[in-house]
Amino acid sequence: MDSLKDFVKVLEEENELKRVAVEVDANLEISEILRRTMYEKGPAILFENVKGYDMPVLGNAFGSMKRLELGLGMSDFTEIGERIASMTKMDMPSGIIGQIKSIPQLKKMTGSFPKPKKSGPVQDVVEDEPSFAKLPILKTWPKDAGRFITLGLVATRHPETGTRNLGVYRMQILDDTHALMHWQKHKRGAHHGDIAGERGESMPAAIIIGGDPATVFAGIAPVPEGLDKYLFSGITRKSGIETIPCKTIDLDVPAHAEIILEGYVDPADVRPEGPFGDHTGYYTPPEPYPVFTLTGVTHRKNPIYLTTIVGKPILEDAYIGKVIERSFLPLMQMFHPEIIDFAMPPSGWFQGLGIISIRKRYPGQAKKVMMGLWGTGQLSLTKIFVVVDSDIDVHDINDVIWAITTRADAARDTVIINNTPTDNLDPASPLVNLGSKMGIDATQKTALEGFNRPIQEQVIPDEETARMVDSRWADYKL
Repeated sequence: MDSLKDFVKVLEEENELKRVAVEVDANLEISEILRRTMYEKGPAILFENVKGYDMPVLGNAFGSMKRLELGLGMSDFTEIGERIASMTKMDMPSGIIGQIKSIPQLKKMTGSFPKPKKSGPVQDVVEDEPSFAKLPILKTWPKDAGRFITLGLVATRHPETGTRNLGVYRMQILDDTHALMHWQKHKRGAHHGDIAGERGESMPAAIIIGGDPATVFAGIAPVPEGLDKYLFSGITRKSGIETIPCKTIDLDVPAHAEIILEGYVDPADVRPEGPFGDHTGYYTPPEPYPVFTLTGVTHRKNPIYLTTIVGKPILEDAYIGKVIERSFLPLMQMFHPEIIDFAMPPSGWFQGLGIISIRKRYPGQAKKVMMGLWGTGQLSLTKIFVVVDSDIDVHDINDVIWAITTRADAARDTVIINNTPTDNLDPASPLVNLGSKMGIDATQKTALEGFNRPIQEQVIPDEETARMVDSRWADYKL
């Protein structure tokens, strides 16, 4: 699937999209409609008549697992992580025969790389006077500081290594050509900006609006450090994306996107950003962030403005978070092979709580897994980890609560770590970006861990009786 328009067509064919023809307002009204639809697990919506604009708005495009399966072309999202894992394990065999045998694997890998082109549909129209004013950018909540771009993929390039990154950072519109770039301290875009700032340079950046589903997912996903996000998009969709050079800055962007906003971030020009009603369910207060200056706008003919709405869970971002959870499980298992499964409940906004089941073999192993995950990428920002045994279903919160209350002792099995990195948006941390972690070891303890009582036997049905009841179930007429 090469474009957002391809995705819209598929959604419509599958009855996953509704069109709204009546006039709607980008100021609060569209957001209120989308929120109600998302909470009710409703369809994607294409608003065709937005007051004051000649561009339609698409929302809730990824607001169900079915829509993500359609967009990414798979039903088992662990495939994504398995593809990355297989690439990292691949060694070049010695000898001519071995190299010939490896050609299919090499083709699969090289087929995922970006495909540079000279031009593409996203540059069908080049605006003479670049301006945010022509875009139906939404105001989401009544106390937001203004209009915010919420699903723009911000493309940057590491100033030293050249590795390309895509990140989703909200952008508050200041005027026709300036916006604030909310890239949090722990994000790669901010790191690129810091390096540029240390050099006394501005940071070229392009905002991609309306990419194909795999590229949108790549922008959101916390991929391993050093992995090019365009390559990750190709790995996800099993074919490399076509890229073209921007008109006013030295960056390349997806050729089949809907809209490209070209410009640069000045690390020295920092202004208050926010408040904004975010995915924690709270307004984040004003904080200083750098200014993005718009230098060029290109787009398709008749482009679609893709957006999303955030707020108290569970909304559209929960489904994307679930795909990230599934797709990165194989990578977690590469470094921690004892991990059986992993879940981040959407009500915990995918950064507040992680639940891990392990095949436990030695004392203290649950704490070893916690520490390892807290030292891994964006998982370092997770507030609470709960580790359970392999017989517990991490996706069944009742099963997890049962494990916590029957296998964990509060004093013995709770780990508190102070002064650790926290998510910038965490409304509970005592300081912005700095707080504490809690780990709960809800695995069964053994004598080697100081558990001197006999382990109580679980109650389970008699197998013969269970089989007999199974065979007679229809007779009971229940």
